[in-house]
Amino acid sequence: MANRYRSLWAAMAGIATLATAAVAPVQASAVTPVGRTFAAAEDVFVSQAEPAKSFATATWLSVCGTGCGSATAGQRAALARFKVTGIPSDAEDVKVTLEVVSARTTDTTVSVRPVTGAWSQAATTWTSRPALDAPVVASHTGFTAGATAKLDVSSAVQGDGTYAFALTGTDATTTVLMSSRESGNRGPKLAVTYTEGTGGGQTDGPLPFTLPGTAALRASAKKVFAHYFTPYPISLDNQAPAGDYYARNYLMPDGESGKHAAYGGLLRDRPLGRDPIAGDYALADLKTEVKQAIAAGLDGFTVDILSVSSAQWTRAQNLVKAAEAVDPGFKIVLMPDMNGLASVDSAAFAAAMAKLAASKSVYRLADGRLVVAPFKAEGRTAAWWSDWMKTMETQHDIKVALVPTFVDFNKYRDAFASISYGFSNWGSRSPAANAGLKTNIDRAHGMDKIWMQPVSVQDERPNQSVFDEAGNTENLRATWKGAIDGKADWVQLTTWNDYSENTQFAPSRNAGWTYLDINAYYLTCYKLGCPKITNDTVYLTHRVQPVAAEPSYAQTKLMKLRAGSTAARDTVEVLTMLTAAGKVSVTVGGATQSYDAPAGVSAKTFPLKAGTASASVTRSSATMAKVVSPYTISSTPYVQDLHYRAVSSER
Repeated sequence: MANRYRSLWAAMAGIATLATAAVAPVQASAVTPVGRTFAAAEDVFVSQAEPAKSFATATWLSVCGTGCGSATAGQRAALARFKVTGIPSDAEDVKVTLEVVSARTTDTTVSVRPVTGAWSQAATTWTSRPALDAPVVASHTGFTAGATAKLDVSSAVQGDGTYAFALTGTDATTTVLMSSRESGNRGPKLAVTYTEGTGGGQTDGPLPFTLPGTAALRASAKKVFAHYFTPYPISLDNQAPAGDYYARNYLMPDGESGKHAAYGGLLRDRPLGRDPIAGDYALADLKTEVKQAIAAGLDGFTVDILSVSSAQWTRAQNLVKAAEAVDPGFKIVLMPDMNGLASVDSAAFAAAMAKLAASKSVYRLADGRLVVAPFKAEGRTAAWWSDWMKTMETQHDIKVALVPTFVDFNKYRDAFASISYGFSNWGSRSPAANAGLKTNIDRAHGMDKIWMQPVSVQDERPNQSVFDEAGNTENLRATWKGAIDGKADWVQLTTWNDYSENTQFAPSRNAGWTYLDINAYYLTCYKLGCPKITNDTVYLTHRVQPVAAEPSYAQTKLMKLRAGSTAARDTVEVLTMLTAAGKVSVTVGGATQSYDAPAGVSAKTFPLKAGTASASVTRSSATMAKVVSPYTISSTPYVQDLHYRAVSSER
């Protein structure tokens, strides 16, 4: 299917244009649609009233709610699995409809949810059923005996593959549908229609694969949010980037009247700049960031709420407004920061959260509970949080699903267990510290809680005189591996834009879109399974100085390696994503080396040397990908700068 990432951002190209101009819709081609129908490979229903009974031979499928047949525990749900084949990868205007034939006339409602857990027609009972709690993708009300009801499940189907669905209901009256064992071929079917794609431009975008569409990514129960830090929006003063507040005061050692001189300036990176724009530039910039995150496949932001009265509070409110204006399906998770809110009383805090919760963009669970994921939740006691949740319910009619993000998960998990829907921690930023992530995930799951796994690139803090050794992209890959292998329920990218800690994924001066591009691959692996590499791509990462290099600026505070971190290293990393094996040539500081890279994803490092760095991939003497870093490596930097630069052959 079409590369949604490339086409969306191409349509929005130019950040200044993004803020002021609407994107014209692309007209569908006048091509005759192609239709394919797939009968259910397996289908069965399960009954809560008969939890051990198999209905594998039944010629019907029953669906009803908990009060089914006047039983207090009589829920019934149906399962159907389909194998979809023959859909071209460049298919356009794809529509997928689940068709079911009713055996009775009922004024009932049936909803469809994707199913990812294992099950089989022969063995599945109510007791052994897979989880049926994924978000609803389609619903239908009113069934007529012998008629076909059609439910649009396009958002849950992404090309060829095997797809399973659960049909659930809330009515006490039973909806009875034909199964695949009913004579006359009247069992469940998937009807797929599409138009043939042109075949052009599918592998020439910025990514090495075709990123699934927004609907398909969001249909996954696994969610990926990015932590939004309100102090660092795209622009602080609506000035041109060469002389804006970032350039004058945060990136210069003598900025803000020299208050950051001891550590060579507050920041080492900044958001991608833009020219001044008219109107409410602050809201326009937040809309741009929402669009950037959607284009990168993210489900939403966790917004760091530092205050309930300052400019940071205004920015948090505007982020919610921006998401609602751009796409209410892009969710904002409320993450009150218990460092900044340490002195705010419970009633004022509840009123502020309730105000934000009024937006349809703020994330709630399927049962309506408001997700609140406080940073450093242990800053308040579990008893305090319990009382606050009662205030939210009694004073604001809002039930809360608490997902505390701890600084020390293992110390506080037991105390918070009875009041929490799930757990998270802020995490570490080096491969050594992220070697055993599955342990915490298993502990959370063992307590019947969901787990939100932090995924990170790096962490260097000039103003705190500390850094972690990320090992080029090794830490990013390690944290994603932990989330995937450990079966984390959600992921939080830490962070979208905290430039003071240099943890940002957001498009920036030092990395462009590179970290988001790499992240998009692992995000897809996590949600839907690893995609096929269709476009040879090479990523280059390196620092602009050796770790031990002394700056020429008179810094009095230098960053030191954090205890427990991976050992500091001076390396250039080549990360390749290749359609087939190829020869990689790498030049660092004038010296060239070559190696054979396999198909798929692989990484190799080389010693950092003063000068420039570049890499190219050849196959059968033809150059398939090439990247030249614009960042010069120096043994005598002006200020200490340990932030990894990143470039892509496709940008």
